[in-house]
Amino acid sequence: MKIAVAKEIRDGEKRVALVPDIISKLTKAGLEVVIESGAGLHAQFSDAEFTAAGASVRSGDVLSDADVVAAVSPLTPAQIKTLKKGAITLSFLSPTTAVESIEASAAAGVTAISLELVPRISRAQSMDALTSQALCAGYRSALIGAELSPKFFPLLMTAAGTVTPAQVLVLGAGVAGLQAIATAKRLGAVVSAYDVRPSSADEVKSMGAKFITLELEALEGTGGYAREMTEERAAKQRELLTPYITNADVLITTAAVPGRPAPRLVTAEMMAAMKAGSVIVDLASETGGNVEGTKPGEIIVTPNGVKMWGGKDVPSQLPFHASMLFSRNIVNLLMLMAKSEDGKPTGVIAPDFSDEIIDAATLTFNGARRTPELGAKK
Repeated sequence: MKIAVAKEIRDGEKRVALVPDIISKLTKAGLEVVIESGAGLHAQFSDAEFTAAGASVRSGDVLSDADVVAAVSPLTPAQIKTLKKGAITLSFLSPTTAVESIEASAAAGVTAISLELVPRISRAQSMDALTSQALCAGYRSALIGAELSPKFFPLLMTAAGTVTPAQVLVLGAGVAGLQAIATAKRLGAVVSAYDVRPSSADEVKSMGAKFITLELEALEGTGGYAREMTEERAAKQRELLTPYITNADVLITTAAVPGRPAPRLVTAEMMAAMKAGSVIVDLASETGGNVEGTKPGEIIVTPNGVKMWGGKDVPSQLPFHASMLFSRNIVNLLMLMAKSEDGKPTGVIAPDFSDEIIDAATLTFNGARRTPELGAKK
């Protein structure tokens, strides 16, 4: 079977779905890999590296004869129309924002697998692209905060006197938040963090940060995510968080609820009390923003001198390692579908809906939309 990777065509996307280091794992399983020329250049992977790893590199169309297409962003409806019936696609494919691509996949008889829908269970951790890319975003957010801040992050003892460390506050202690905490701590800042899930406290403390406890109801959700809160609770949370936000030199927000707009954690009224020169890094800007007024890909300065940075394509700002991690997620998912009953690779990729991972992540099959409920019953 032929696995194809085309150039990513979405503006700002610099990642590539497969990297040279992982190609041998696919070829040893009896699979052929075809890479469009130039697909890895933004991520610092040359055509020569892909060829040396055992992939075929060619210019022009690599999709029309592919059995499996691996991509970062969803294929466009125009690209999907070029695929042969029965082809399999693996990419980020949000059921709420990629509706046209999903409908086109169903109409073309393409099996579309969404990386967003890979369940957060222990067996699927190596296939969880949301987690691997959130790690990249969290790391990047701390670097952005340090770059934009007019202050040193670490405590410095100098002949001219002592430089006090920056105060960093992270809202949201999922994968991105924890990585932001860890990176800010390595840079020497004093870090505090808040999450609506009290269970996050131990993880935050293990990073050397202080966990902020508010007298509010816990919002533990499924799959490691927080569940959505009522407006009344959100208002009370904003009120209790305001003193901590006012004290922060750098505020990093990472909160997300799958399939819904980002929760609004910080209002313009709350920011009005922040010190001039303070920095806000909003990783949720593309899904509506945790912070009022942020815009994806822009730096906005408020009337009181606070810099707001809106995240856009954040993992793609670290395309080399983001692609490496993403590629491993893809290959692990492919290997799951290529195994026979005895656990050995068969050289054939086929979705098995008796497997809860494949069942949950497959959105279209055999010319129709599907849901996990239409697949295997657990």
